[in-house]
Amino acid sequence: MIPKPPPREGTVGFLYCPPYRVQGTSIAGEATTIQIPELDTCFDMGAPLRCALASKYVALSHGHMDHVGGLAYYASQRVFQGMGKGTFVVDKRIADDVHQMMRGFNALERQQTEYDLIELDDGGEVEIKNSIFLRGFATEHTAPSFGWAIVEKRSKLKPEYAELPQEKLRELKDRGEEITRILEIPLIAYTGDTLPGPWLLRDEMRKAQVVITECTFFEPDHKGRAKIGQHMHVDDIAEWLGVLECESLVLAHISRRTHVTYVRKRLQEVIPRDKLDSILVLMDHRFNRERYDRQAMEAERAERLRARG
Repeated sequence: MIPKPPPREGTVGFLYCPPYRVQGTSIAGEATTIQIPELDTCFDMGAPLRCALASKYVALSHGHMDHVGGLAYYASQRVFQGMGKGTFVVDKRIADDVHQMMRGFNALERQQTEYDLIELDDGGEVEIKNSIFLRGFATEHTAPSFGWAIVEKRSKLKPEYAELPQEKLRELKDRGEEITRILEIPLIAYTGDTLPGPWLLRDEMRKAQVVITECTFFEPDHKGRAKIGQHMHVDDIAEWLGVLECESLVLAHISRRTHVTYVRKRLQEVIPRDKLDSILVLMDHRFNRERYDRQAMEAERAERLRARG
């Protein structure tokens, strides 16, 4: 008998949460890379997925190998393929370590791979698109860790000036009056690996349209293990749902030892029925494919209705 070929590499997870795609891979202890193509951003780079190369920004949650192992390859491939330098956005506490890692790869290769690095303090932010900002905030894990939010900022006229004519508004503005206020619209939030804590109650986390969270443990008797490893348990997710306002909550970082059928079973046990439809599992390929097919059929049906007038 001849030897069997190796098992196929895993499929990239894909979800369409209009208007955003959430795609990538996330398996606890192995690799996490999650891309939002429409916002030119990846959260972590544990595996250098081909699709992820197109995103200019990589927001690192922490320095564990399953979250940074593909970073140097990502930077190298962007330069090699003429896509421009990649930009790492990191917690200030690990900035020097990331530089040191990249220096090690450059020395090993005997060549210089260019990249940009932006280091942020807790609550710091960087503009990644016009009026759209990537904001980092401290969380709690076994290494220095950040969660991330992508927030749109819109300038809005203050209510007290809403009825004034344009001529009067221009006059006030010329006199130096501040007639507008900044309205923040949280688009995407990402917890990274973390214990539950007050960071999960931040407005840009609670009110984001799409929230991507780790949920490493599902077994009822593994709550202690979750606390020791400073990870989230499905019971934490159920409690957190009481304050979340998101349209979609994407679960990632599930261990390979936890089968997706068991994940679905536990979600049905602990999540209120009216919330279940909003809970999505990034690596549940069969469910997500069926969901996407339904979305495609609905979009096609809507397009036909529009064409009929």
